[in-house]
Amino acid sequence: MLLWAGLARAAETVVVLEGEAPEGGLDHFFLPFEVPEGIVEVEIRHDDLSEENILDWGLDDPAGFRCWGGGNPEPAVVGERAASRSCLAGPVAAGEWRVVVGKAKIAAPPAVYRVEVVLRDAATLADQPERRPYADAAPLSGEARWYAGDLHVHSRESGDATPTLGEIAAAARARGLDFVALSDHNTVSQLDWIGAAQDAQPELLFVPSVEYTTYQGHANGIGATAWVDHRLGQPDGAGGSTDGTVDIAGAAEAFAAQGAFFSVNHPSLDLGDLCIGCAWDHALDPALIQGIELITGGWEPVGQLFYAETVARWEAWEAAGARLVPVGGSDDHRAGAGTGATDSPIGSPTTMVYAEELSVPAILEGLRLGRTVVKLQGPDDPMLELWPSADGTGDWEITVTGGEGTELRLIGDGSDAGSVTVDGDPFRWQGRIAGGRVRADLWAGGAPRTATAYQDAQEIPIRAEEACGCRDGKALLLLLPLGGLRRRARRRDGAVHASIRIDG
Repeated sequence: MLLWAGLARAAETVVVLEGEAPEGGLDHFFLPFEVPEGIVEVEIRHDDLSEENILDWGLDDPAGFRCWGGGNPEPAVVGERAASRSCLAGPVAAGEWRVVVGKAKIAAPPAVYRVEVVLRDAATLADQPERRPYADAAPLSGEARWYAGDLHVHSRESGDATPTLGEIAAAARARGLDFVALSDHNTVSQLDWIGAAQDAQPELLFVPSVEYTTYQGHANGIGATAWVDHRLGQPDGAGGSTDGTVDIAGAAEAFAAQGAFFSVNHPSLDLGDLCIGCAWDHALDPALIQGIELITGGWEPVGQLFYAETVARWEAWEAAGARLVPVGGSDDHRAGAGTGATDSPIGSPTTMVYAEELSVPAILEGLRLGRTVVKLQGPDDPMLELWPSADGTGDWEITVTGGEGTELRLIGDGSDAGSVTVDGDPFRWQGRIAGGRVRADLWAGGAPRTATAYQDAQEIPIRAEEACGCRDGKALLLLLPLGGLRRRARRRDGAVHASIRIDG
C-alpha cells in the first residue's frame, strides 16, 4: 500500500510504504517509489514490526545497486556527497527507485512492514571528502615471502559489525598480520574508505572483498571491486545468470570475471536461526569454486566443532575433480574487541599466502596458485611448507618451523599416507607420499594446528633461491612454466632432517 503523507516541511516529503511480505516465492521483494527532479538526499526508515520475523533492507536507484544494510537497525541515507554505512554516495537521479526487502526469517506470518521514504531537496549528511574511488595500493613490500593475513573480516559497512578500518588495522597489526580482506555483506561501500585508511596504515594491506551472503550459503569474492547481485531468482541484475535470472552459478562467474577469488565461507556452520544461511546449501558445481574456508574462527573455542565436516566436504569436492585452495578467516565483526565465548578475533585463524610482494594483485595470484597454509588458531601456530623434490625422484620435501614435538601427518588423495614425529626446529623431511595430489597437517595434543593446500608436482611453480637473489635466505617462488611441467630448483638451505619413503 502506498500512502502520501504530504509535506513534513518545505524541504522534505515523506512517502509511506506499508503492507505484508509475499508468502512463499522468492527470498526478496521490492517496494518501488518515485524520486522527482531536484531531490538531493533520500532516507529510508524501515521497521519489520515484529520480534519474531526478520526482514533485511536495501536500496536500488534507477541505475541499480545503492545500498544493502541487511539487518542495519538505523535508517539508510544516500546523497550526492555522503551516505550512511553500507550505502554508496552519488547523484540522486530522478526516476523509479525501490526499497529491497529480504525475507530472512518469517516465523510468524504474515510478515508486516512499514517503510518511510524521506525525499529532501537539501542534504542533512555532512560531506564525506575522505571517500574516494578504490584503486589498488602500491606494493607495501617488494619482498617475495609468506605473508600472514585474515581473509574474512567485517567493518562497520556490514550491518551486523561495528569497527572502523582504523580499529581493524590496529587489531591486525597487534597480531602481526600483513593483510586483511574486508568482506562486508553484499555491498562495496567499504571500498570508498580503503584509500584513506591505506594511507594511514602503510604496514597493513587492505584487500577488497565482498561476502556474498544468501539465505542458502555465504561466499567471499576476495578481490571483488564491483557489486554482484545476491537476490537469487530475480531478473538478472549485476550478478550474471544462466537462465535470465540471478543464480549462484552466474554469481560465481561474475566474481571470476572481475578477477576475484571465489571461496565458500563456513560451509558446515549449521546453526539454524542463530546464523541464517551460514551453512552452504547451494547446488553449485565445485568447478566454479576456487577456495574453501577450512576453518572459521580459531580452533578454540568453536572452530573445531565444524572442522572435520568441512575437511570431509573439501575432500569430497577434490575427489569429484574440483581443485580448491584452503583458506581461513576469523569472521571478526568487532575488531577483536568481543569478549563472548564465540567471539573470534582477527587473525584466528591465520592464512599464510606466498606472494611475490605485498600487494592486492600478488596476494590474489598467490591464492589462485594454491600457495596457502592455514594456521588453525593463529599466527603463533607452527609453519609448514610442502614442496616437490627437484631431484626427479618423485619425493616431497617438507619444512616445519616452530613445531618441535608435533606430529606431521601426510595425506595423499584424501587418504592417510603416514606420519612422522617432528624432532627438531627447523625440521626437514624428504620422502615419498602415495597419491597424485598430496598435502600435510601438523597435529599437537590430538588436534590439528596447521594445514597445507593440496600440491601436485606437475603444477607447482619453480622455487629458486640463488637464481633470483633472494633476501635473508628466504626462498622465492618463480612462475616459470616449462611446457606442461613446472619444477622447483634444488634447495640449498641445509640438510634434510629425515629422509624416508612412505608408499602407503
